[in-house]
Amino acid sequence: MSLHNNNAAAHIRKMSTVQKLSGMKPGDGLIESHGKGLIKPAGQVELSETALQEEITRILTTNNPHAPQNIVRYSFKDRSYKTCIVDQMAVLFEMEGSLVHEDSDEGRRLRARGGLCEEAATVDTETEPDEEKTETPATPAEDGGEVEEVGEEDRPDSVASKIDRKEPKQTNQFNFSERASQTLNNPQRDRSCQTEPPPRCTFSATASQWEIYDAYVEELQQPEKSQSDDATKLKKAAKILERMVHQNIFDDIAQDFKYFEDPSDEFRDPEGTLLPLWKFHYDKAKRLSVTALCWNNKYQDLFAVGMGSYDFRKQGHGMLLIYTLKNSWFPEHVYPTTSGAMCLDIHKECSYLVAVGFHNGCVAVYNLKQEGTEPVFKSTAKTGEHTDPVWQVRWQKDDMDNNHNFYSVSADGRVVSWTLVKTELVFTDIIRLSMNGTISEGLEHAPQSSIACGTAFDFHQQIDYLFLVGTEDGKIHKCSKTYSSQFLETFDAHNMAVHAVKWNHFHPKVFISCSSDYTVKIWDHTINTPMFTFDLSAAVADVSWSPYSSTVFAAVTTDGRGNDLPGRLWRTNDRLLQCKQSLCTLCPCVSIRADC
Repeated sequence: MSLHNNNAAAHIRKMSTVQKLSGMKPGDGLIESHGKGLIKPAGQVELSETALQEEITRILTTNNPHAPQNIVRYSFKDRSYKTCIVDQMAVLFEMEGSLVHEDSDEGRRLRARGGLCEEAATVDTETEPDEEKTETPATPAEDGGEVEEVGEEDRPDSVASKIDRKEPKQTNQFNFSERASQTLNNPQRDRSCQTEPPPRCTFSATASQWEIYDAYVEELQQPEKSQSDDATKLKKAAKILERMVHQNIFDDIAQDFKYFEDPSDEFRDPEGTLLPLWKFHYDKAKRLSVTALCWNNKYQDLFAVGMGSYDFRKQGHGMLLIYTLKNSWFPEHVYPTTSGAMCLDIHKECSYLVAVGFHNGCVAVYNLKQEGTEPVFKSTAKTGEHTDPVWQVRWQKDDMDNNHNFYSVSADGRVVSWTLVKTELVFTDIIRLSMNGTISEGLEHAPQSSIACGTAFDFHQQIDYLFLVGTEDGKIHKCSKTYSSQFLETFDAHNMAVHAVKWNHFHPKVFISCSSDYTVKIWDHTINTPMFTFDLSAAVADVSWSPYSSTVFAAVTTDGRGNDLPGRLWRTNDRLLQCKQSLCTLCPCVSIRADC
């Protein structure tokens, strides 16, 4: 009876505890039956069956929404800023504990230290009441005292169970051991590289007072050099601006230079017309005559003009002018000379070198790259200059020592080779002309009447040693550079002075000559008589082959008036000549027709 009452009291205490936790009054919402029941709070929301059956999906990701997304750090390896990976783990609670897994080595050692014997004894004492508990229901309960005894021992909170049960020994929380791990170290590697040592040189010098003085003077002159550099830059900018203005003003002339064709030439056979394009004029050269003209092979718009005088009784100064088709108002370079320039030639490869022959027999070489008006090379009486006017100069191929050289022919009867060696001109007499057809051994011993005056020459394009020389008495001599004791052959070409002789560009045996006897003749150097003879009814000052046709040539006569072009153009088959050859007149200014 006492056992039943105790169970009922325990049930009542349990129900009162549920009422206190749920906040209900005694007797509300309680099911008196001993079965299980549903307990609802007072303020719970009532949901329908559809709302209860609705599935609400929530996706949980490992990304931290509060973590920054735009962190940038500098990479020293790549030398640039790069975005870094942000750690998405968020630690809400962290506490260090002393729990050790029982199956680990450390757990086994702790259990061994805690005393496994006591733990085993405790297990034995717990198994004995269970055996007694199984035997007790078999004995009849005669009085309530025995039953009550058994019930007290069976309860876990009884005093007897607490006395008989021995608690296991707790491990010491402060008894810990240090744990460490050892990893393999990476093997050390030695890397070495060997480079070539920098070049070394031993330098020694002595500084005298004069050298120190020169260094100070040079330092003081630096501001002046900077001012000159600024002036050079300004001059270059002004030149470009001047060219732009000139080309805008004379644009129609530039178009005619490229595309003009006169349709009336078809009805003027056998005579053609020439269209004057640009007119080049220099105020300081008004009283001088145009004595020579040469185009630059590298820069097609650039040409050189020699200024002098053909009046031998009134000889004065001369000029070398460099013009360009981009600006006809003013020359690009002006080189005044003490004597009149009679001939000139521009080097084919080094287009900045210009060889000039003067009326006083001197030859000079000008460098267009260098500043100043003085030539870089000039012959003198000691270096073998001519004694009479130089009528023609011509550049040749470099010698075996890669030195530039050119040839000149003069009225003193000498054909001279000039070699540019360092800072001086070295001359070599190639041949001396004579009237009787033999080579003069020495001009100082030969009579003046026996010397033949050379007026023109030309070198063969395929045979290097072969060249032709025209004289003032109308003869043309075929000569060799290596055999200078006598002429290879002499042609009785004209009755008066020969002004020009030119080899054909396409046929190696054919050459052309012109003279003051009004004729132009075409020759084969293997035949003594001319193949063609043209009478132009005026003295022919110059003749030139066409660069694109072997049968076309151009000739210029001296019967011009003013600035008109008095040139007559011929072709070997008596047809009109159409060539791209520049012509000049012997007048104070240059008139050019480059597309006729």
